[in-house]
Amino acid sequence: MAGFSRAQFSGTARFDRARFSREAGFDLAQFSGTAWFDRARFSSNAWFGEVQFLVTSWWGPVVCGGTVDLSGAVFGAPVMLEVAARQVMCTRTRWQSTATVRVRHASVDLGHAVFEAPLALTAIVDESTLSGSGAVRVVSVQGVDAAHLVLTDTDLSDCLFSGAFHLDQLRLEGRTTLASTPTGWHRKGISPVRWTRRRTLAEEQHWRAQTAGQLSVPVGAPPELGRWRTGLHHPDPVLTPDPDDIAPLYRQLRKAFEDGKNEPGAAGFCYGECEMRRHDRSGTPKAERRLLWAYWLLSGYGLRAGRALGWLAAAMVATVVLLMAFGLPMSSPKQKATGTVPAGGGTVTFVIDKQDVKNPTGDRFTGKRFDKALNVTLNSVVFRSSGQDLTTIGTYIEMTSRVLEPALLALAVLAIRGRIKR
Repeated sequence: MAGFSRAQFSGTARFDRARFSREAGFDLAQFSGTAWFDRARFSSNAWFGEVQFLVTSWWGPVVCGGTVDLSGAVFGAPVMLEVAARQVMCTRTRWQSTATVRVRHASVDLGHAVFEAPLALTAIVDESTLSGSGAVRVVSVQGVDAAHLVLTDTDLSDCLFSGAFHLDQLRLEGRTTLASTPTGWHRKGISPVRWTRRRTLAEEQHWRAQTAGQLSVPVGAPPELGRWRTGLHHPDPVLTPDPDDIAPLYRQLRKAFEDGKNEPGAAGFCYGECEMRRHDRSGTPKAERRLLWAYWLLSGYGLRAGRALGWLAAAMVATVVLLMAFGLPMSSPKQKATGTVPAGGGTVTFVIDKQDVKNPTGDRFTGKRFDKALNVTLNSVVFRSSGQDLTTIGTYIEMTSRVLEPALLALAVLAIRGRIKR
């Protein structure tokens, strides 16, 4: 092992093109001058715990076959880090000036890091010496002030956001990957359940895995098909976030997307927030949970156009059937004029009356009655009266459809608008 622990570099320190065949340790070292790590290669781990870089440093591209540990390090001047590694640890790292971290292959842990100036994390360094995907996985931003953080082209499938500050100011740019819900049909109790694909936070994945009683899988490993991702503390319910903890995370990230004018991206987080509120038995009143349940059932919180259109079609079919069975009279009532003609002539006064409608009898499901019922239903969808003579029951059926069906149509339009608006 190459050891530089507690070393004091008062002048320029150059490690350009250096090759470390074993582990390299720079823990607690101090670089008072410029530090150069241009094209340095570490075959194993590189430890820079609590190192102080007091002036501008040049990092990269650096290739590491193991972990680059910058935990507790202090960067006192602007810096750009270009690293290709299996893991980059930046827990409790302090960035006192602007920084750009460009990584490849690595999983990055930013837990409890301190950003005194903007920091951008992006995937860029291309090194083919490392196996596996070149995607950058961020595994934690817990305890981070995200107001100065920009994540570009990152995989956040296992990223923990709980405990971060100012998540509503976090910037997610480029292609951001989040964990998806299990697809296909599943059984919940005795009833089948089909999950619609959507992006979820790791905290929700861990909570659903814990409530479903799943077995643990290694952290970072992809879950089995049709399973949720399990967390580090699975299946401990005390250490697993609850819906009341997860809902604020979705709310803040939704606001971050809305402020960035990305309405379709914000829609997914709005769905997650409503889901967590619906399952929150401690912070959400029972009446509100029931309203959320109805909102979810009818239109997926105003975000599932297909579901709303399906209910609209079902409501229209039900309206047509009910009108044909009970709403349309046996025949259209005819007008009748009655009056008296004076014997010696003169003015004749007529009273025009309309017969009372009669409830249907006999064959009610005919083509003619279907046309009338369909006309009434289509007018109800756009909140218009058809002018068709109806029985008392038919009048109430039409009134109900004129309230319900336009609302379902509005929910479908709202869902489509939320997906395409920019």
